[in-house]
Amino acid sequence: MSTLTTTAPGPPVTSSPPIAAVPFSRLLKVELRKTTNTRAGFWLLVAIGVITAAVIAIFLFAAEADELTFETFLLVTMTPQGFLLPVMAILAVTAEWSQRTGLVTFTLEPSRMRVTAAKLVAVTLLGLGAIALALALAAVGNVLGMSLQDGAGDWDVTGAYLRDFTVLQLASLAQGFAFGLLLMHSAAAIVLYFVLPTVWSVLFLLVDWLADIAPWVDLATAADPIMRGQSLNGDDWLHVAVAGTLWVLLPLALGLVRLTRSEVKSS
Repeated sequence: MSTLTTTAPGPPVTSSPPIAAVPFSRLLKVELRKTTNTRAGFWLLVAIGVITAAVIAIFLFAAEADELTFETFLLVTMTPQGFLLPVMAILAVTAEWSQRTGLVTFTLEPSRMRVTAAKLVAVTLLGLGAIALALALAAVGNVLGMSLQDGAGDWDVTGAYLRDFTVLQLASLAQGFAFGLLLMHSAAAIVLYFVLPTVWSVLFLLVDWLADIAPWVDLATAADPIMRGQSLNGDDWLHVAVAGTLWVLLPLALGLVRLTRSEVKSS
């Protein structure tokens, strides 16, 4: 006669609590730290500050006294920052692909869109910081111009012009970000960012019949009133919107499509 053996029931199976998503604020802090803590990112930010101050100093002693106004000091900061801010954005958005750290990043945060959004917000905040620095240095330059060079010292800059100035600088930053996202390679994106718009602008200068459509398809031409110290009117804003769609939104959209389909590699 056999005996029946019984086993004690095991502990009840409990389901694991759902894992909370990484807060966007934490992603933003990480991307800000990654942009500022790397050697390339740190020295690029230093270069933005130093070169902005340098062009203010050069203009202070090289320009005529009647040219030393807050507006002109602000205008001279536009060129160096217009070159360097897009490079900063390109380096930030291509870091995971150029340095092969994407596997780590997208394992910790699987949503590539959230990571990319955090990168965009991070570089935008840094861009606004650079613009604030330009405003401060332009104000200092204007004061020094009055005291050292007997400059005009004109402070007559409208809020509309400051808005347009900020939009133009952020648009160039966003264009660099879009090119970096599309190509996912730092060097290639930097070269394309500087070469393609330049070739495009030269083409409009050489071909007469293209001049009429230049403001619609060339972002630099559309933003030319800002470079001449003028605020944008209704038609100018329409030109900027159309050209911005071509040079910023379109490559950004294509880059997002490529981002979602690209294979993440560790080496």
